[in-house]
Amino acid sequence: MAIYAIADLHLSFKNKKPMDIFGNNWENHEEKIKKSWNNIVKSNDTVLLPGDFSWAMKLEDTYLDFKYLNDLPGNKIL
Repeated sequence: MAIYAIADLHLSFKNKKPMDIFGNNWENHEEKIKKSWNNIVKSNDTVLLPGDFSWAMKLEDTYLDFKYLNDLPGNKIL
């Protein structure tokens, strides 16, 4: 088992907010996060997520962002 930490994901699946305005490295950042996460994190690992999960301003707009996180491997502590 390993322990990882990641923050500032700034997901925005319901109301698209393009992250590439902050530079080309942010283009398709959701896919980059998913690919890296799936290559590193195993089902018995723990991932600490201290915050800034979503750009959404209303709880009802966060469903897809949290579903994305839930579908990734590992035990998450938010």
